[in-house]
Amino acid sequence: MTIFSQKSCFIILALIISPSVSATRASKFQAEKPCKRMVLYYHDKLFDGTDKDKANATSATVVNASKLGNSYFGMLVVFNDPITNDDKFHSPPVAKAQGFYFYDRKDTYTAWFAYTLVFNSSEHKGTLNIMGADLMTEKTRDLSVVGGTGDFFMARGIATFQTDTFQGLYYFRLKMDIKLYECY
Repeated sequence: MTIFSQKSCFIILALIISPSVSATRASKFQAEKPCKRMVLYYHDKLFDGTDKDKANATSATVVNASKLGNSYFGMLVVFNDPITNDDKFHSPPVAKAQGFYFYDRKDTYTAWFAYTLVFNSSEHKGTLNIMGADLMTEKTRDLSVVGGTGDFFMARGIATFQTDTFQGLYYFRLKMDIKLYECY
């Protein structure tokens, strides 16, 4: 009587072999040479609750901050923010950032982002999906590019954030240095 069936042996063999396949793929990865690089500016204008702000607001708080800590812990913001080639809020957008972020620590200002850059211009068509922790007290922060469509089909890479300006709770601008290492 055998302990493993033929199917079980195949699964075990596949699990043993798969790390070497991953290692082979990883050895071809060249982190120093992105296949595509873009520097873009992300503008977030949080709705402040006044009628005069409705026209310019690009994001809104959908869950208020808790009373735990001094860092907006628990606050959830949904956004449809303009992405530009320069640092001007009113420049023509090259994409829209559509998604959310929430403040995830009680003791310091950090947020967790998940969003899609939606491109629909003469230069690019398609999407890039970006997610990860934004450790706002750091000078630069890396978030993961986890996929894309169109011109960015199945792209992977890093989006390095740098706070370009911060005007209280209601406006901030990030410089995003996007480096793609898998391009198809």
